Amino acid sequence: MGRRTPHATLQMIADETGVTPSTVSRVLNSASEASARRWASAETIVRIRAAAASHGYTPNPQAVGLRTQRSRLIGVIVPRLQDYVLATIYEGIDEAATEKGFATFVTNSLDDPQKRARATETLLSRRVEGMIFGDAQFDGEFLQGVAERGMKFVLVSRRARDFPSVTCDDHLGGRLVGEHLVSIGRRDVAILAGVDVPPHRVVHGHFDAQGGREAAERILDSRPLPDAIFAANDFAAIGVMGALRDRKLSIPDDVALVGYNDTALTAELPTPLTTVRSPMHEIGRRGLEMLLDLLQGAEVEPLRLPPTLVVRESTVSAEASRSAGTDGSGPSM
Repeated sequence: MGRRTPHATLQMIADETGVTPSTVSRVLNSASEASARRWASAETIVRIRAAAASHGYTPNPQAVGLRTQRSRLIGVIVPRLQDYVLATIYEGIDEAATEKGFATFVTNSLDDPQKRARATETLLSRRVEGMIFGDAQFDGEFLQGVAERGMKFVLVSRRARDFPSVTCDDHLGGRLVGEHLVSIGRRDVAILAGVDVPPHRVVHGHFDAQGGREAAERILDSRPLPDAIFAANDFAAIGVMGALRDRKLSIPDDVALVGYNDTALTAELPTPLTTVRSPMHEIGRRGLEMLLDLLQGAEVEPLRLPPTLVVRESTVSAEASRSAGTDGSGPSM
């Protein structure tokens, strides 16, 4: 039989790199490069990680929890996981948590204050170390109470007061849409953030296909017709497509259409949808990393990640795309 490789330990890595086992543990369990730099120099961090990789060392979450009296659990509350955007954000949270030796509990609040409060108490009873809220209310009153109880938390996809948050820069996304529509000669725009819009051109609705259709019907019942519609969600944009089709209106010749988020199906629609690509997965990952930084005592600032505009045939016809030398999926702005 061949010689068995001994199980890698913190002491083994510490001896090899010339630091203490506690330094090795702190570096390998750091949430981010910034938090790792609190415990060791950049050169030492590289040596520790290289030694750990060469020995196949991976932290044991249960053992870490026993030594530190920590649960290694993160609580996550979102309005509803059936929402594609929130589900993608949660995937990023859970992926990053797993990599750092944490587990996550997720629950839906349905944006109901009472459900949010009950869910928070349930997660606290499970001794979660921190929480991530995807259902924050702008006034932040509930979150202030959570903060006063000493619980560390981060907001994702929403902002409130000056609490730590990771969001998409939606103001930039709206501006990208406005600049694009102006560049293709569209001026009478409905549901647009980025250029001045008359009040009668702003219609509020649900972020799903049915909500998009209902909002579009209200817009199309007015005269004159807009020459562009900006739906703040790709699924709402699909509802708009249905309303335009039923009225025999062509996209983009009669009405240009833009969505938001760049969900997986947007490029495969009968008329591929121009949309703003939001970094949903990255929002989740960065939210988890920010929370772990907070748990290690670091100071953090709210973070807004930049979106990009993906131009497709719902605003620029296939002929125009070919003459401009672009393919069906770009350019991104």
